[in-house]
Amino acid sequence: MSTTTVSCCKGNPPPVAPRTSEPSTVKWLAATAAALVLWGLAYSQLIPFSDWIVAQLPIDRASHLGDAVSFFAYDTPKVLMLLTLVVFAMGLVRSFFSPEKTRAMLAGKHEGVGNVLSAMLGILTPFCSCSAVPLFIGFVSAGIPLGVTFSFLIAAPMVNEVALGLLFALVGWKVALTYLAFGLGVAIVAGWVIGRLHLEHWLEEWVRNLRASAADLPPEQITVVDRIKAGLEAVNDIVGKVWIWIIAGIAVGAFIHGYVPSSLLAEIMGRGAWWSVPAAVLLGIPMYSNAAGIIPVVQALLAKGAALGTVLAFMMSVIALSLPEMIILRKVLSVKLIAVFIGVVGTGILAVGFLFNALYQ
Repeated sequence: MSTTTVSCCKGNPPPVAPRTSEPSTVKWLAATAAALVLWGLAYSQLIPFSDWIVAQLPIDRASHLGDAVSFFAYDTPKVLMLLTLVVFAMGLVRSFFSPEKTRAMLAGKHEGVGNVLSAMLGILTPFCSCSAVPLFIGFVSAGIPLGVTFSFLIAAPMVNEVALGLLFALVGWKVALTYLAFGLGVAIVAGWVIGRLHLEHWLEEWVRNLRASAADLPPEQITVVDRIKAGLEAVNDIVGKVWIWIIAGIAVGAFIHGYVPSSLLAEIMGRGAWWSVPAAVLLGIPMYSNAAGIIPVVQALLAKGAALGTVLAFMMSVIALSLPEMIILRKVLSVKLIAVFIGVVGTGILAVGFLFNALYQ
């Protein structure tokens, strides 16, 4: 009897009940679910919030300053919230698939398919250029091929159901379908060309390090809590590095949104000179708007006699090559890579503009 008792006491103590980890897991899941609900509630109140901000200031909402302030008050939390949510989701995904495995799935012979799929995904995400940047950063950090990520970045703001629906209502289904075809073509071909150039070494160093990192534990040893923590770590690493650039880019966009007169645009693009297409592209790059915001301007320009190809080239440059987007991307891409991106996409937009002018006299 005593021997049994001694051996029991001297042996290894019985393990603590393994279920002690379950309440922790439940708590983490409950906290994550609650955070997502709060995120959704906050996101749904962004428009009232921006209106309230303007109402508290001694400015006229209908003035240029009021328009700019309202734009900034709405877009700043919107883009930062989208960035946080997307990066968190990508952090979860990276806990299941290492960057190397992701690249293997989409690289090489699958790269062309990846360009097509990412461009198609862009159609379903009606974001302005700055709103698409969070997803772009998430794709890059997950190790998806650079050209594939650029196909998404181009297509997301430029070709989506909002743009197509408004074009259909304003100028007919033929123009809308032609715009869809050429918009997708620009996104797919430009992304493929950038991918073929193999310019990953022109990403910023912190992004290259992020792409090279993988989960510390084998997938079979990673718990649900580990995956949630991986998402939170991704938010801390990425959002902590780019948030100031996002605010700076939106500030530039808000100033342009509130103070650039549309009459100036109509005067330049209303002429039939050959140089109107490149001039429209150069003029559109400093602008910042989503498809829904720029299409009313497109309608006004067309009503004043501007050539269709010139106007659509302007529209594409505004929503695919905006200056605020470049400012935000500067934290992720080198100046050289941004220049290549502008050059490749700009060439495609010029081709679309000249072709539209030839097809629709």
